[in-house]
Amino acid sequence: MSFLLVQLGQTELPTAVFASFAINYFLLSIGSRFLLLQVLHGIYRRNAPVHRVLIYGAGRTGLQLAAALQKHPHMRPVGFIDDNVMLPGCRFDGLPVYSTVGLQQTVSKMNVSRAILAVPSLSSTNRKQITRQLENLDLQVYALPCYAQLMGDEIAISQLSPRRISQLIGRKVHTEADFSVTHDYKARSVLISGAGGSIGSELCRQILEMRPRKIVLFELSELALYSIHQELNDLSSDQTIRIVPVLGSVADKRLVDQVMHAHQIDVIVHAAAYKHVPLVESNPIQGLANNVFGTHVLANAASDYDIERFVLISSDKAVRPVNVMGASKRLSELIVQDQAERAGRTLFSIVRFGNVLGSSGSVVPLFEDQISKGGPVTVTHPEITRFFMSVEEAVRLVLKAGSLTCGGDVFVLDMGKPVRVIDLARQMIKAAGYRVKDVNTPDGEIEIKITGLRPGDKLHEELMINQGDLVTAHDKIFRVREGQLSQIEVARILKSLNEAVLHNDADEARLILAEWIYDFDSQAETAAQ
Repeated sequence: MSFLLVQLGQTELPTAVFASFAINYFLLSIGSRFLLLQVLHGIYRRNAPVHRVLIYGAGRTGLQLAAALQKHPHMRPVGFIDDNVMLPGCRFDGLPVYSTVGLQQTVSKMNVSRAILAVPSLSSTNRKQITRQLENLDLQVYALPCYAQLMGDEIAISQLSPRRISQLIGRKVHTEADFSVTHDYKARSVLISGAGGSIGSELCRQILEMRPRKIVLFELSELALYSIHQELNDLSSDQTIRIVPVLGSVADKRLVDQVMHAHQIDVIVHAAAYKHVPLVESNPIQGLANNVFGTHVLANAASDYDIERFVLISSDKAVRPVNVMGASKRLSELIVQDQAERAGRTLFSIVRFGNVLGSSGSVVPLFEDQISKGGPVTVTHPEITRFFMSVEEAVRLVLKAGSLTCGGDVFVLDMGKPVRVIDLARQMIKAAGYRVKDVNTPDGEIEIKITGLRPGDKLHEELMINQGDLVTAHDKIFRVREGQLSQIEVARILKSLNEAVLHNDADEARLILAEWIYDFDSQAETAAQ
């Protein structure tokens, strides 16, 4: 326009003036718009809540995450946490690296409200331990869903997921601490069998908070025992609490007697068991030897040494069992019920519940692994259902149930409504930031594959043999009436089963279970194999 006006006015100006004016005008227009945009963003950020975030892991993934968070309107990275002793004091991309030592002071000083795990190589055990430590500092803990999503150059902040996987089961979780059970464990010597397992290790953590005199960790797996022993030593701030690792099987009577005598045990929580259904189906003799005779030895020792309490951790698979694992747990219940009838001072109780989210052998870690590899996610049957509960809630209720017993009680935990496993698989795929690949969504990323029921699988689990239950002082715990056997009948079963185990006769062992365990069908087992 200015060029035309100059021509009409017959004014002589160099063409370069017009080019320079056009360029400057363009740059000023763009610059002013960008400046106004930044001002608007600044106003928006000032009014919106901003969460100060610490990133656990100062590696390549952590640096990528920090760069992505710099552009996020609601999260502001303030530093890294790393257990590498060479890194604290360093700065990466302008952010300081803090040690894992003295985290409470760091969190308070930096006014941090969230922590994000950015170490995809962490094992499941280490991830749970770190998550628990951070949650104890009143931080909301998030994690990058899986390693596969870190392979690109950028990280999607929207795919950060809370570590509390219990949210996927859609039930109200009992989270409040019950201090009324503390007196049952405070200043006591507590033996936890299967201490390195998913349930056993959580029992150790929660009982440690109750300040017992001693915790005896009884565990068959050397690696699991080492891991939980190290973790408890790290968690314990009270040097007066002794933590004693014992490596061996609870079926070893001489070892059990030695431990009972040496450590003056007051309370036993028996969580040791082989619980993976297909593995026990393939190895029935080993499963029975560990689950049944381990319980028998430990329950006898509880009576012989006149301890205060004995709590057996049982399973919903003990109800009308269709597999050897479930039958072994039901027989363990009968053994404990028999001991309760003849016990002196010892209060015996049984606590039965369903699947624990994230435990070894559970579908959750299997689905997580399959999703991280890009699928497919395998489900045995489209209609199969299971009860689910978080390990923290399950253990909290187990400890409470143990304090409610009058001796010989069978307690059932309120597991909520059964969940279709295929629905859980869909929710986990969605939570990881993917879409399910099916007929309606052919361009989805993760496929769900139906593999068929395995030997010993039930389509639907149950929690009670007989219908009806009795309420207790806790609304999540029910006392059920279950049939039991006489002392002579239990002795006959154990004698016959011991012969079958000694001769490694799996068929005979199944026939014995079918004779005495309600609704157990040995022929169905054999046919399934």
